[in-house]
Amino acid sequence: MLRAILQPFYTGYVVIVFLATLLLVLPFYLLFSIFSHSFGRKPIWRLTWLWSKICLRTIGMWVKTTGIVPRHKKYIVIANHVSYLDPIAVYDVVPFFFRPLAKYELSKIPVFGFVYAQIALLVDRSSATKRANSMLQMHKTLKEECSIFMYPEGTFNETAEPMKSFYDGAFRLAVDTQTDILPIIFPDTNKRWTNTYWWKMWPGKNRAYVLQPVSVATLQMDDIPDLKEKIRSIMGQKLLELSSSSFN
Repeated sequence: MLRAILQPFYTGYVVIVFLATLLLVLPFYLLFSIFSHSFGRKPIWRLTWLWSKICLRTIGMWVKTTGIVPRHKKYIVIANHVSYLDPIAVYDVVPFFFRPLAKYELSKIPVFGFVYAQIALLVDRSSATKRANSMLQMHKTLKEECSIFMYPEGTFNETAEPMKSFYDGAFRLAVDTQTDILPIIFPDTNKRWTNTYWWKMWPGKNRAYVLQPVSVATLQMDDIPDLKEKIRSIMGQKLLELSSSSFN
């Protein structure tokens, strides 16, 4: 009963903090966006990384990370997707430079769209040519710039399964570029900010578990189905384990 009364006030507080801090960093995004994309993106990522830490702690949704985050090479970082909080929380977990994969349509959202377009790899699936160009951009990013972050489920998991079936994209890219995969599990973000009702938010700790990197050395395109199911099984089992455990 008390939660139902307080929740709208807390949600209003989160929206105010989110917008206020976003507007605070916006001039710096504008400044760095003046430079060439490759030169300006890393300081923009660093600013986003700092913003996420400040924002999450201010609204009381901090992240506790378990596991070793390797930093010595580039990875295709993947995670489960159950909450609007996930794209923010990942910056609090991954300490190295990466670019998230995002739908091109997100760039059309006022203010947020501009900010996200400065760091994300925007994928336009409206035509075969644009899809091919997006794939080439991902290859170039891994080769010349940084790691890539993707949701292998494609969208929110609203099924009864721990994880939805995976799309091929992340795994095809990993095998094609011989880039190892780094899985991350977020078991609690849907308790803080549900994907079903965006206005229902509640503070608390979010656990993040960084699993062991999965090597794709020597794998071929024919190995993608097995690779995909192997990683989905590992992540799903960990989610089930964490869902049945309590935390402070």
